[in-house]
Amino acid sequence: MTVFLLSHNLQVQSEAVPPWDGEELAAGLQRLSPSTRCAEALSHPHWRIRVESAADSAALAREVLEAWASLRRECGHGSDHAILALGGLKDTPASPGSPLELGAWGVDVVETEDVNGFLAAIDWPSLKAGRPAEGVFELVLEPS
Repeated sequence: MTVFLLSHNLQVQSEAVPPWDGEELAAGLQRLSPSTRCAEALSHPHWRIRVESAADSAALAREVLEAWASLRRECGHGSDHAILALGGLKDTPASPGSPLELGAWGVDVVETEDVNGFLAAIDWPSLKAGRPAEGVFELVLEPS
C-alpha cells in the first residue's frame, strides 16, 4: 500500500483559486481518485491530507493531481495554472508527533503559474540530488 501525506502550497494569488478546506479536499480526492482507498483530513500545521492507495507512487501522484484539477473545475475555481506534486519517501524515523511515518511519502502539492520559477526558488535540483532516485519524484500537471 502507498501512503501519501499531502501538504498544499498555494502560489496562485487570486480570489478565483481559494485555499482548500481540508474536509472538502479529502472528500473530493477520495471520490475522484480511482485507486484511493482512504483520504482523510489531518489537523497538522503542514500535512493536510492522508491518502492510502494500492497504486504505486507514480500512479497515485498522477491520480492526485488529476483529481485536484477536476475538483477545482467542479467547484468553479480558476484552473489556468499548473499543479505540481513534489514527493519524498520518508526513509528515517519520524519526529515525535509527526504523522509522516517511515515508509510514507511526503508530497507537497503546489499550485503555481510559474513552474520553473517555483522550482528554482526552492532549489529543487539540489533538494532532490541528495536523495536516492527511487525516493523522490516530481510531476507537473499543466493547465488544460
